[in-house]
Amino acid sequence: MHHTTLAGWTLIAGFIALTFAMARLFGPWLHRIYEGHAPRLLGWLAPVERGLLALGGPVTRAEQSWRAYAAHLLVFNLLGIAFLLLLQLVQGSLPLNPTGMAAVPFPVAFNTAVSFVTNTNWQSYGGETTMSHLTQMVGLTVQNFLSAATGMAVAFALIRGFARRESGSLGNFWADLVRSTLYLLLPMALAYALVLVALGVPQTFAGSAVADTLEGARQTIALGPVASQEAIKMLGTNGGGFFNANSAHPFENPGALSNLLQMLSIFALGAGLTWCFGKAIGNTRQGWAILTAMMLLFTAGASVTYIAEASGNPIHQAAGIDPAAGNMEGKETRFGIAASALFATVTTAASCGAVNAMHDSFTALGGLVPMFNMQLGEVIVGGVGAGLYGMLLYVILGIFIAGLMVGRSPEYAGKKIEAREVKLAVLAIAVLPLFILGLTALALVLPAGLEGLQESGPHGLSEALYAYTSAVANNGSAFGGLTASNGWWAYTLALGMFVGRFAIIVPVLAIAGSLAAKRHVPEGAGSFPTTGPLWIGLLAGLVLVFGGLTFLPSLALGPVADHLAMISGQTF
Repeated sequence: MHHTTLAGWTLIAGFIALTFAMARLFGPWLHRIYEGHAPRLLGWLAPVERGLLALGGPVTRAEQSWRAYAAHLLVFNLLGIAFLLLLQLVQGSLPLNPTGMAAVPFPVAFNTAVSFVTNTNWQSYGGETTMSHLTQMVGLTVQNFLSAATGMAVAFALIRGFARRESGSLGNFWADLVRSTLYLLLPMALAYALVLVALGVPQTFAGSAVADTLEGARQTIALGPVASQEAIKMLGTNGGGFFNANSAHPFENPGALSNLLQMLSIFALGAGLTWCFGKAIGNTRQGWAILTAMMLLFTAGASVTYIAEASGNPIHQAAGIDPAAGNMEGKETRFGIAASALFATVTTAASCGAVNAMHDSFTALGGLVPMFNMQLGEVIVGGVGAGLYGMLLYVILGIFIAGLMVGRSPEYAGKKIEAREVKLAVLAIAVLPLFILGLTALALVLPAGLEGLQESGPHGLSEALYAYTSAVANNGSAFGGLTASNGWWAYTLALGMFVGRFAIIVPVLAIAGSLAAKRHVPEGAGSFPTTGPLWIGLLAGLVLVFGGLTFLPSLALGPVADHLAMISGQTF
């Protein structure tokens, strides 16, 4: 029996409605940037854009083929990994280190460098006890901007693939990167950071504050430039917290209003990109159809998580704990069950990974949904840019399968979908199960992998499966019991993060190049309709089937078995 409340369901319904509103609000802003124009009110930044692009000469202004676009993107991100790694290794000798943080151990530094460059923000460390202010600002926060802008650039390139006709180019990576950062991420993050400061989030160069408690003890409270990192952490679907407790920490997420703003900001740009896509191809209904399919999946996940957490743990109830309280283990009382369940679903539907509760303490089914969200490929709104191009991979497969089923021509947005696009889409989608399941299997049989696990039995399997799912899907959240700072976990998670990011981006850009070279095919009587309820249901169902068929056996051995054990009174 579950004990959900009207207030809880109202919060979820209101959030879904606001997500559709944000798509319409941010979509035109994104479309202006996609077209290479400064958004209204930000035209005064155009000279800055021109100056930055002039630094690179013709390379930063000339149109690029998909191969050149991919090459420049990869080189830029590899340089980002090298810089962030070096910064962590020498931070003890650098300024803005008021608490005297030492150099970060190499395995953790390498894992962190790959993590933040790939927009994963997995953290094998406690932020307030490991990173100096300089590393947090110049290293981690800067990569929060650049990794989000990289995802947006890839989304823009794929949109151009659908929108352009008989073209050999997809735009310019550097121009897309600069415009996304200058015209969107920086101004939004600045405004958002000021709001967070007003709500009580610290923004200071001070190292810590010392307070005397009511019991007479002395407590040292870590401080720092939190609001600036928190803003882009959410807007860029990065998720890496300034503090180890992430958005459960009152300095990152003080109350109910900041919690709602953080959830909305996680979805804001991903939802807006669906409208931008529809506008760019000349049919906004296509964008609304994609967003509706995403939100159908999201609604189902949020409902299951809320019901599971509100139902509580039968073992606790048998012990006389109030069943009406639901499962409050690992949750903040200032948020409660509904807001915690919604946050967990939002952050794993997007590739954010920020948490305001410990997912390891969720019920088995409540923890299954966040894991399954990631295993679907982070396409339920998804990361900034990554959600759209990930869902468009499913669109390509869906239109091809639908065409085979009903004998219609496989066309989408005026482009014929042929064998090359389908093969590349399958290649990109296959990355997730191959590396998630492969790395999990190795970790569960090798001593180095087993050393990191806190739990045993089905929950131990879930712990390892969640970690690699989070890494390869570029999410960054975790079941809290895992010790991921040893060499095995640090390096294999880094491998998963790198492959999960770039082994999908490169096929996506190849698809974009293939589509851009095609001529436009007008929609006719033989075209499969892709804006109605039938298509929306087919697309959502296809995402579920791919995820369900691939991961169902591992989920059955992990969270499902854990749930059955829980209702029989057994714990692990």
